[in-house]
Amino acid sequence: MRMNEKKNLDELSRSRLKWAYCPICGTKIPQVEHIQYCIKCGVDLQYINTHMRMPPRKDTISLVTPTPSSYQSYKYGLYKPLREKLTEEDLSNLIDKKLWSIPQSVGMTAAAFFLMNLIAFLGLFIFMFFSLSLDELNNIIANPYFIIFSSFIELILFIVPFLYVGKYLQRPNINNRLILLGFTTKDFNKTQLIKEILIGLGFAVIGVLLVLFVSFAMEMLLTVIFGYEIISGIIGTPGEVDILIASSDIISIILLVIIMIVIIGTSEEVLFRGFLQKGLVRSLGKTWGLLVTALIFSSVHLIAIFLYPESVTTFVISLLLNFFPFFAISLLLGLLYYWRKENLIAVMITHGVYNAITIILAFLVFNIF
Repeated sequence: MRMNEKKNLDELSRSRLKWAYCPICGTKIPQVEHIQYCIKCGVDLQYINTHMRMPPRKDTISLVTPTPSSYQSYKYGLYKPLREKLTEEDLSNLIDKKLWSIPQSVGMTAAAFFLMNLIAFLGLFIFMFFSLSLDELNNIIANPYFIIFSSFIELILFIVPFLYVGKYLQRPNINNRLILLGFTTKDFNKTQLIKEILIGLGFAVIGVLLVLFVSFAMEMLLTVIFGYEIISGIIGTPGEVDILIASSDIISIILLVIIMIVIIGTSEEVLFRGFLQKGLVRSLGKTWGLLVTALIFSSVHLIAIFLYPESVTTFVISLLLNFFPFFAISLLLGLLYYWRKENLIAVMITHGVYNAITIILAFLVFNIF
């Protein structure tokens, strides 16, 4: 009789937890008898209660999606959650970690661009509402300083993935979010940081030369197909960027260069490489992940061509002339991101400095030569 009582007392002590909240993730533990697993992080509460340490990984339970009939078991901790959140230890090696899926990768990227353009449209609508005339509105929009100020909207491309990736982290603080996106200097000493900066600067120059070569090759190819007069007519038509650069002064160019490096390069690389490519590579593999990322990157930069086609011929030529240079620089950035083991420091510098060099060269061509 005494042995049975002792056994019952041992079972009661094992089932009665010492805490009201999970010691790992802090989630409140349901007041249910014999609960074993945390309903949020899935840790074996009974094991910790008995041994006062984390259970070995081999003893954890891998579960399939709970069915309606097993919902009560899932609710009260008899099953582990579907996806374990990343620990700070996991963040040190993300290469083999399964992250967001293809729909999430593409969907959140599209959502970020939609939100950015929605805010830009609302801002433009406000200007139109308070503007005295259409000419006045056009003068405001064409002002280089207005373009510089409106470029801050691109921070949306940084903010959206920054907020979203928190759901994959056990501790979704600022530092861990940045590490997950690859925007971090963690474990970098001074020498390594300088190395990343120099790599970024070097590849920016390579990017400029690559785009010039691809652009020249496409011009030659399309000239053979469509004729010199048609191609030269389309190339010679001044675009929005040409008008902006032509109307800029030294101060606005300097500010625009800073914006390109600090905001544009950083925001776009966090979204396209740190979030989109990182997710697609894990779902599609390195080659297809890189190619699809480059395709999406190129497409979103050519929206204006799709919105305002003058004719079928002009549309096709403009699309080909602009698509392949964007595709080439995106492939370069994607390969650099892969080479740097998914760290964005060198890649962001490459993107920002590449944009800055193109602006400086355009300014020199329009205003000096």
